[in-house]
Amino acid sequence: MTLRDALPVRTDAMLDDLRTLVETESPSRDPEALATSARAVAALVESRLGGRATVIANEGGSHVHWSGGGDPKVLLLGHHDTVFPLGTLARRPFAVRDGRATGPGVFDMLGGLVQGVHGLAALDDLSGVELLVTADEEVGSRSSRALLEERALACGAVLVLEGAADGGGLKTARKGCGTFTVTITGRAAHAGLEPETGVNALVEAAHQVLAIAAFGRPEAGTTVVPSVAAAGTASNVVPAQATVAVDVRVETAEEKERVEAAFAGLTPYLEGALVEVRGAVDRPPMPESAATGLFALARTLLPGVEGRAVGGGSDGNFTAALGVPTLDGLGAVGGGAHADHEYLLVDAMAERADLVTGLVRAIRNG
Repeated sequence: MTLRDALPVRTDAMLDDLRTLVETESPSRDPEALATSARAVAALVESRLGGRATVIANEGGSHVHWSGGGDPKVLLLGHHDTVFPLGTLARRPFAVRDGRATGPGVFDMLGGLVQGVHGLAALDDLSGVELLVTADEEVGSRSSRALLEERALACGAVLVLEGAADGGGLKTARKGCGTFTVTITGRAAHAGLEPETGVNALVEAAHQVLAIAAFGRPEAGTTVVPSVAAAGTASNVVPAQATVAVDVRVETAEEKERVEAAFAGLTPYLEGALVEVRGAVDRPPMPESAATGLFALARTLLPGVEGRAVGGGSDGNFTAALGVPTLDGLGAVGGGAHADHEYLLVDAMAERADLVTGLVRAIRNG
């Protein structure tokens, strides 16, 4: 069994729906904008699939859940929040030219949502299918994690509509990821008159950054990257406060435990300084074993499609950690996630929607 030929009219319809979602800006941590976006997602789902899409209000944004009824068998999972602030659309409006769709969020991951909905719309029977579109994936999924884990366990199989890997590959493994924040407290003093009476939080932070960077183990797939730092109030004041944010990626549960223990063991270098650490590797690694069966199904539908292990995390990390079969990267083929050159390849849209159709049918019949 392979995918049927894509029809141009389906691509046109998908592009119309993609324009609607892109032009409804949805930055993370903006509840009002996310509520408006959730209503747009719900309207799109209802217009293409029928039934009723439930908008679940939350302090961090509104999630959207839809069910085709019957015994749940497969969950399509995505998010409608994006990393781009309000006003980005005015600078970078939705456009289609030279085979590419561009605009904030087209690849990560509004294009995947549209393709998933159209893939479901091609089914004669939607029983056993659920769709969950969350509002906080880009900022840690704190308000949606319990719900997405609940629905994943109920359905027993998860298809994640995140953008494809390079070259259109499916994502069969992901690193676990998390952010740590290290806060250093020192003591202020006049930098010219009596610097020796102060405790320089910036100097302490420099020591901590070097120690933290050494936690990485590239040979084990572990990256530990100090990424954002802030300190001080004025050039003539010994800084009393400093913060350092650190991005962490790991491939195994053992490395997760090692890195978290290393952060917990940080101690001050300077007498009188205090060091406080918050954070964790809160998205567990997604092992290749979680995707094995579903990826094999995908290759019967789209022969030659590659499976890729990637460094970025998604909500598929959570569902895979529960032991639920999970296949990721089923969304848009393109690139430039989180960047101004973000794009989606128009010619791949129908084929990827058809892949969703075929996978859902095979899972339900299995």
